[in-house]
Amino acid sequence: TFQNLDSSEISITDVSHYYDSDPTKVVEGLRDDKKKPMSLMADTTTANAQVRTLSETVRLDARTKLLNPKFYEGMLDTGYEGVREIQKRLRNTMGWSATAGEVDNFVFEDANDTFINDTEMQQRLLDQNPNAFRDMVTTFLEANGRGYWDTSDDNIERLQELYAEVEDRIEGI
Repeated sequence: TFQNLDSSEISITDVSHYYDSDPTKVVEGLRDDKKKPMSLMADTTTANAQVRTLSETVRLDARTKLLNPKFYEGMLDTGYEGVREIQKRLRNTMGWSATAGEVDNFVFEDANDTFINDTEMQQRLLDQNPNAFRDMVTTFLEANGRGYWDTSDDNIERLQELYAEVEDRIEGI
């Protein structure tokens, strides 16, 4: 399968239509041998166009945006909407797991370390946008529940407890 990236302003985790229209698992299901097709992305955002595997592109996007301190700190500087943007990027990254199975475990693990295990960061996210933070916790739980992210049972238990705490705060309990 093949997709073209033609804008440096919109990456593969900015909007859901990139993974919504990715046919990787559909083609795999249609093949008699059930082999997963190779998925490639053409990056034509500069004069030096490059073709990368989808897995490489997802890793690059995660490192340059979701897991990049300059990116997420810039988002946090904008407040409420910035937290929603971080959550949206995490959700769209999970979308690539669902449609193509091309997200490495380290992406979820590093995002969990950055946004959940760091109590100061956790508090910043919660204070700026509790609903988006709750959705972030939900995304981690869903990624694990669907088998996209392998993490410890202790971590899942902590996420479940955190979800209940955040839900109570949102509901005013």
